[in-house]
Formats: sequence, C-alpha cells, structure tokens
Amino acid sequence: MSVAEEIIENEDIYLDEDENTLQDRYLTFKLGTEQYAFEIKYVTEIIGIQKITEVPNIKEYIKGIINLRGIIYPVVEVRKRFNMPEIEYDDRTCIIVVTLNNTGIGLIVDEVAEVLTILPKQISPPPQTNKGSQSRFINGIGKIGDQVKIMLDIHKLLYDELKPEKEKE
Repeated sequence: MSVAEEIIENEDIYLDEDENTLQDRYLTFKLGTEQYAFEIKYVTEIIGIQKITEVPNIKEYIKGIINLRGIIYPVVEVRKRFNMPEIEYDDRTCIIVVTLNNTGIGLIVDEVAEVLTILPKQISPPPQTNKGSQSRFINGIGKIGDQVKIMLDIHKLLYDELKPEKEKE
C-alpha cells in the first residue's frame, strides 16, 4: 500500500478531527528530491491523477480543471508554479485537493509522503535568498530528526503573483 493510499484509507483520522488536533499537523509531499509541507487543515482529500481538461487563456501553472463527483476544481501544477521542469505522471503522482477561502483547488505533486506533527520549535525562519519565485512561497524550514521539510505558505502558493519590477518600488 502506498503512502497516499494509506492516507486516503485513514483520511477520517486526519481530516475529520477538530481544529485543535489538526494543530501542528502537516501533509508532506515530494517534488523531485525535495520534501515540502503545508498544514493539513487545508486538505480535503488526496486522489490519483485524473483526466484534466485544459482551459485556454489561464495562468501557465494551472494545468486545467477536473470533474470530481460533479464538482469542478481548477488544478495547479506545483512543479510549474515553482519553475521546475515538468515530468511525466506516474502511479505516485497525486492531486491534493485543498480548500482555501471556501474554494477547492487541486495541487499536482510528484508523491505524497506522510502526515507529520511539526512543532513550532522545530520550524526555523526561511533562508534569505534571491533564488527566485519559489522562495517567496516558503514559510519556514521544518527540522524533523535529520530530515528537512520546506514549509509552504499555501495562501501565497495559490494566490501570490509576481509583480513587475516597476510596481515593486
């Protein structure tokens, strides 16, 4: 059983709990060799890759839309959002359906890893870099034993746009 299948099978453990038990709980996923995390309270469900309908004239990182049990969700290709090269989908590729501002959105990731408790004392501020647009989505760095998880600000990931240089002044 894959990690995603296990999380889906036990999603009532993670998703039907009250707000206090979700505190400090994060869903971790992989893009390439890096592991990322965001708060599990935003996760509605995790599904395998679905047929995605392309929609013209939308942002380049929005892959299209899916129809999930009669509800239409836009789907964000997280690799494209991070300016990473696209890869072919495989049996580990997942769509994490999140709800933010009463809107459901799917996030395509390479692989779902696990649900972890990461306490505030285990999270360091993000490094100050000029690495590019990806770093603006980073909320912090989670340290769990000898592992590092890149903590994402899901609001910025989904809604922040780069401003042209002239507007930054």
